[in-house]
Amino acid sequence: MLFVSLKKTLICLVAALGILGASCGQEHRTDPTAPDFALPDLSGETRRLSDYTGNVVLLDFWATWCPPCRMSIPELIKLQNDYRDRGLVIIGVSLDDHRQVPNAYLKAFREKFNINYEILRYDNRILGDYFGAQAPAIPTMFVIDREMKIREKVVGFDPHAVRKAVQGLLG
Repeated sequence: MLFVSLKKTLICLVAALGILGASCGQEHRTDPTAPDFALPDLSGETRRLSDYTGNVVLLDFWATWCPPCRMSIPELIKLQNDYRDRGLVIIGVSLDDHRQVPNAYLKAFREKFNINYEILRYDNRILGDYFGAQAPAIPTMFVIDREMKIREKVVGFDPHAVRKAVQGLLG
């Protein structure tokens, strides 16, 4: 009698775990909302991520001294040219030290490399909002959909991944 009771208990336990496991496997993925920011552009004007609601935004954290960041610039220029009319906005957030790399240098850099997208200056808040307590690896690109949800995070130079993520959101 005790053996039958134990056997029934074990069967019920296994069935319950199976149901629990099945429901865990069907978890719903929720993309996080991209943190809004207010950062200065190279002219000193404040730009906010929320100004671009309704567009697909590629937010690129980069620096002028970073070789992989420089390698990604031609691809970002091409993406901006190819998809601007379909609602793509590329924003480069420069992680260059404000004291060592003034806006005049960034403007000259932008002209030299024919950068056709917005460049903003970072602050500690945006770093905390997007990277937490971790030091950011650069380049890091966040692909943000039209509803301001982060859909992809691409770390390092990977132009195919960035293009694919952008194309998927632009239809």
